[in-house]
Amino acid sequence: MSEPRIADLPAALARRDFPTVGVWNRLEGRPRTTDFGRALRAEVRDPLWLLARQWQLGEFRATDGGSPVTATYSVVASPLTRFRPDTDPVSPPGALPAGRPLETVVERRPLPFALGAERISLDLRLSLGRRWLKLVARASLQDNREVAEQYVAHYAIILPDPDAEADAQRVAHPEVWAGTQAVAGRRMDGYLLYQHVKGGGTAADGITGLRRQDRDALNALGPRLIAWFDQLIDQPGAVSPWDPRRLEHRFSVAAAGPGGETVLSAPEYPGGELDWHAFSTAGDDTLGGAGATPAALNRTVFPTPARFTGMPLPRWWAVEDGRTNFAAVTPDSTDLARLIFLEFALIYSNDWYILPCDVPTGTFAAIQGLAVTDVFGARRWITPAGAGAAHDWQQWSMYVHGDAPGLLLPPGTPKVTDGPALEEVQLARDESANMVWGIEQTVRMPTGDPRPGAEAAAETLAFRRRLRPPTRPDDPRTALAYRVMSSVPEHWIPFIPVHVPGDSRSVQLQRAAMPSEVDGNPVPARTALLREGFDAGSSYFINEEEVPLTGTRLTAAYNRTRTRTGQVIVWLTVRRDTGRGGRSSGLAFDLLTDTAPQ
Repeated sequence: MSEPRIADLPAALARRDFPTVGVWNRLEGRPRTTDFGRALRAEVRDPLWLLARQWQLGEFRATDGGSPVTATYSVVASPLTRFRPDTDPVSPPGALPAGRPLETVVERRPLPFALGAERISLDLRLSLGRRWLKLVARASLQDNREVAEQYVAHYAIILPDPDAEADAQRVAHPEVWAGTQAVAGRRMDGYLLYQHVKGGGTAADGITGLRRQDRDALNALGPRLIAWFDQLIDQPGAVSPWDPRRLEHRFSVAAAGPGGETVLSAPEYPGGELDWHAFSTAGDDTLGGAGATPAALNRTVFPTPARFTGMPLPRWWAVEDGRTNFAAVTPDSTDLARLIFLEFALIYSNDWYILPCDVPTGTFAAIQGLAVTDVFGARRWITPAGAGAAHDWQQWSMYVHGDAPGLLLPPGTPKVTDGPALEEVQLARDESANMVWGIEQTVRMPTGDPRPGAEAAAETLAFRRRLRPPTRPDDPRTALAYRVMSSVPEHWIPFIPVHVPGDSRSVQLQRAAMPSEVDGNPVPARTALLREGFDAGSSYFINEEEVPLTGTRLTAAYNRTRTRTGQVIVWLTVRRDTGRGGRSSGLAFDLLTDTAPQ
């Protein structure tokens, strides 16, 4: 029986001539059970066909891709033993203090106790005096009170003259003037005694009416005062690693390894966190620290696959989270770093493994080799990356300091507490004036407290104007007056471009001075950062490339940390950061100004 042929299917459907012709809007499956376990197993009905296809496509021509099971490594950890500041070419290297964080050894700066001929840092002077008077009060003397009064008179705090312009820094500011009045004649300047004893004198010098045993007791207390203050605030030796010309710390360390002494230098350390990437090998340089090579550390560990957020998951039907979107990374053809990162994350991330390796801090760790055993029982000996010939184009290395194979673990600090900024200087370019300004944002007052530089400069200028009031010009006067140049705030220190000696093209920045509005004399800087060499009568130069268009920010503050043994260390440091861009001083020349009406 043949099937009927429908000439007009739409009309037949509308008239319902053939009830056997159905109409379906969609097809849906009707599950007969609530268990989907078999459907998710992805069963293969013809495995032989799949194997044949794999053989045709060459998938059986594989290499040994076994996963590592165990790994035995050999590491030589050479402790750092030598240290040298690179700011002075003739400075001899010395021993690196054991158990000290490297940041404290590098960043520590000398404490400023004088601003020219003027005594400053009154807080530290009073602390030293208070400590000494406590030692005197506890000593077995004939008359402790009389001896304490003699020390207060002999090492007195001088009261400034409110009518002397030389004492303007201590008189112009009300809080400094009031604090000095409160302690003058009542407290002792302990820093003067500290200098006297540390310079070779004895503590009893200048004190009269003492018995022999009293003099011996006071002289015995002098070294205790020196030791207390030296332990209270850590200070550098004769040479500091801070390079004021380059505005950064420069130093070198050395360790004795299997191949001899390894010297690592940090030529551009701005301060802050000191890590391995701040160091590079110094070539044939030596610090005289060659010694016995430490024994190798051999250990067997279990490798674990590397894991990171956003990496492809190994399980089927596992959905990655959306915190990492690799599709949003759009690198250029020349952006090699992003291209390498994407290639690692999307293709080779499952081929990386992590091995635990505990190495003491303050050592230069060099890997001798790595023996890896995989799941097939094969054992391979792997040499360090970069150990081949230097001309090998396949040479690859990462986390290295240069030619020396190894990684430095600096003896850093786990946590550093930063104090408030005592001095802050902004080095900014002024394109209109074609110079660089050193803006003293924060200055240290003679009492040791920080103060905004604009407020300190305004108070000093007002005090000097009271001492030298402006004279009224003689009549008659014209309606216009000629001014050579405009004025700038006195906490703006100019740096002018000058040629490097012997070079007609290279430029460096030299510290200059602006004339004061009161008497026209040069206005000196108040911060120790910008007074480099000023008190000694020397010029101060900064490399021109150290002040980019974004500017440079220098901050001086106290830092505090604890060593691994619990010892507290406090030191004064300088850090360099990026500035806030260019600034305009408004400096102009050849001006005509309106005179005040008569």
